[in-house]
Amino acid sequence: MDNVLAVILGGGQGSRLFPLTRSRSKPAVPIGGKYRLVDIPISNCLNSNIRKIYVLTQFNSASLNRHVKNTFSFDVFSSGFVDVLAAEQTISSQSWFQGTADAVRQSLHHMDNHDFDYLLILSGDQLYQMDFKEMLDHHIANKAEISIATIPVTADDATGFGIMKVGQDHGIDSFIEKPKPDQLKDWTSDVPEELKKQGKDYLASMGIYIFNRSVLKELFDEKPDATDFGKEIMPSAIDGGRKITSYIYDGYWTDIGTIKSFFEANLSLTEPMPQFNLYDTSRMVYTRARMLPASKVSGTALERSIIAEGCIVEASRIEHSLVGIRSRIGRGTTVVDSIVMGNDYFPKFEEISNRHGEKPPVGIGERCFIQNCIIDKNSRIGNDVRINGGTHLEDGTFENYSVVEGIVVVPKNAVLKDGTVI
Repeated sequence: MDNVLAVILGGGQGSRLFPLTRSRSKPAVPIGGKYRLVDIPISNCLNSNIRKIYVLTQFNSASLNRHVKNTFSFDVFSSGFVDVLAAEQTISSQSWFQGTADAVRQSLHHMDNHDFDYLLILSGDQLYQMDFKEMLDHHIANKAEISIATIPVTADDATGFGIMKVGQDHGIDSFIEKPKPDQLKDWTSDVPEELKKQGKDYLASMGIYIFNRSVLKELFDEKPDATDFGKEIMPSAIDGGRKITSYIYDGYWTDIGTIKSFFEANLSLTEPMPQFNLYDTSRMVYTRARMLPASKVSGTALERSIIAEGCIVEASRIEHSLVGIRSRIGRGTTVVDSIVMGNDYFPKFEEISNRHGEKPPVGIGERCFIQNCIIDKNSRIGNDVRINGGTHLEDGTFENYSVVEGIVVVPKNAVLKDGTVI
């Protein structure tokens, strides 16, 4: 795979993940208790023996830069790298990235410093485990100029994706972005019989592409003002008669584009047999190697929950929840259907044992009740706080929290004083 260069698109402001993206870029959002979203595509690349990786970003990129720098480094005898390319002003461009295609176009002069035949383009906000070597082999075997990873979906899901019309030879004949329900009858594809039985007659783009290097440059020359791959570059390539194939992926894949999808994807990891398997040693998810002590749990009933390293938990009950690194949860507290992201540092012992003033220590205090909630890093939740998320709450952004589709989100560094009720 030395002839492959991978590019991970960091996205823009990530407004649909606000307030989790208020102080960080989307790929830097924590997931799974100890990872960040960007770890997923990078790990998939490393597991596929791809060692030349760029991450393109332009919004709140400081924490992402720090994470990538501290996590992914190769020895001095290796030509591999994982580097962040932030949007920059150059002689040829004075603007920010305007879209996925524009981000790659503006960064090509950096990529041209490397020897590669194929460019693998990935998204920085998806949860999946894929062997890209299989996709590349499929690309080469079909003598394709462009390959698009597609996932079978039902009619109910098809309206939220770009849908490909795929023939028997895996060739993509046409493309439509988020078709309306009355258009779907014309967009079924030739899929395996077992998928048809499940009603998955449509092939949706996963936003994962392989381009022959020369073809990508030709397409950029043909469409110099195109800013987006899905909406502009792909339709133009199809209309231009390019050889484009579909690589059908039938494993677990989900797009982490909204608070609800983020919430559901995290909590799904607590299931006895999760579809995204963090315990598969052949498909490891790599992240920063922190030297943290083992977690300490006292008097807590745990049910379908994940507890990361470095936690001190004295809660009464934690159920169907995910507790991130360095979390502190006080006595008598109940956490249900929630994500506690943890902390970037340990609270001082004196701060916990000798509380004074109105500002509680980092973590969750005593006798709290937390349900349907995301508590971001370094939040300070006082004693006797009650957060009961659900559809009964009105969506909106409030002083110290937000409500999105009934999910209460306590942003990073927020303070909820003793006795707060949401």
